[in-house]
Amino acid sequence: MTKNSKTTNESRRDFLKITAVGGLAASAPMIFMKNAHAYVNEPKGATVTLGFNVPQTGAYADEGADELRAYKLAVKHLNGEGDGGLLNTMKPLSLKGSGILGKKVQYVTGDTQTKSDAARASAKRMIEKDGAVMITGGSSSGVAIAVQSLCQEAGVIFMAGLTHSNDTTGKDKRKHGFRHFFNTEMSGAALAPILEKEFGKDRVAYHLTADYTWGWSQEGSIKKYTEALGWKTQSAVRTPLGAGDFSQYITPVLNSGADVLVLNHYGKDMVNSLTQAVQFGLRDKQVNGKDFQIVVPLFSRLMAQGAGENIKGIFGSTNWNWSLKDAGSQAFVKSFGAEYGFPPSQAAHTCYVQTLLYANACEMAGTFNPCDVIAALEGFKFDGMGNGPTEYRAEDHQCFKDVLVVRGNENPSSQFDLLEVVDITPRAKVEYPASMLGGDLGSCNA
Repeated sequence: MTKNSKTTNESRRDFLKITAVGGLAASAPMIFMKNAHAYVNEPKGATVTLGFNVPQTGAYADEGADELRAYKLAVKHLNGEGDGGLLNTMKPLSLKGSGILGKKVQYVTGDTQTKSDAARASAKRMIEKDGAVMITGGSSSGVAIAVQSLCQEAGVIFMAGLTHSNDTTGKDKRKHGFRHFFNTEMSGAALAPILEKEFGKDRVAYHLTADYTWGWSQEGSIKKYTEALGWKTQSAVRTPLGAGDFSQYITPVLNSGADVLVLNHYGKDMVNSLTQAVQFGLRDKQVNGKDFQIVVPLFSRLMAQGAGENIKGIFGSTNWNWSLKDAGSQAFVKSFGAEYGFPPSQAAHTCYVQTLLYANACEMAGTFNPCDVIAALEGFKFDGMGNGPTEYRAEDHQCFKDVLVVRGNENPSSQFDLLEVVDITPRAKVEYPASMLGGDLGSCNA
């Protein structure tokens, strides 16, 4: 051993001694301390803090606002306030409506701005300064992947909100990350049979794609399944997130020879691109002897509301819809509606469910220690929360459940009755081997 390495080891031991007796080093953030018994932000008092990291500004702010509403409702129900919501329908259930492990739930929030750097910064602040033991949220897969990686490094659990890219539980999956929302692979598998039935096998598609991980993933999955039907892909053009004006991207579609426009856009970007496509007359065109069609692979009720009349008759997929009649869905719609005066979006649903699933796993494990909570979530099978029987697959931390194919309602009965469920694709038809999307979960970091 060299003199320098010996000095380094002695300094490390001295640092740990000072920490143990409450010296200056005791003020160092727990994130930098490791031992066999402690873990990051272990709750010591009567409360436990959760971190809600959502887009409060930017292209996905509408989704973020609904996510935050759902998170606040989940906290009320966990603390025994309100009507209990899905605590009344979830099976199996370990929660008691008295907080989590007897500790009252409180929360802090951050604004991701739909930017990965901003999202990481706000998540880091909530962990290091606010003591959050779990981070959840996001409406962008780029954000979700960035925050998931940070949480892995920090030693806290990330319960992803709205994230649809294959990469979140594929090549970029992490042991500390879990996703309830479905992915683009499932959207492609569910949509393709309906698109074949409605539009046939002889089609030419033109893709406009949000230029980040979700858009690339969505484009790839739709290509995979439509080209297997016999569709040709004429062009695939990348568009910047938050572009606002898509006219320069839509104009070339008019004379491209394509007879289907696939909008791999979400949030306000989808509202704007769809509205402009309709204004350019695409829905009134005939190309190759066929009526021109538009497909929006990932739908939400909030997007449909923003797009108005333009959404009618357009097909897409969704993780959940407030019109579902199962007991869990209706319990959530009732609670959310009583609290806010309107039905929840799919973003609200997945975020609410993720919060309850984390809390329930803590109760199952009897601790907030992330390694034990991860073990409780891996392979967990549950029901009564919408979408029917669901499993958190242990191999990739992806939830598997039925997938909804929807169409813009031609004759809505209200301002919220905008998406008609035309098919519920069984889990068996959208499931795939965990190894297919690559990646490595790694190990727990406590």
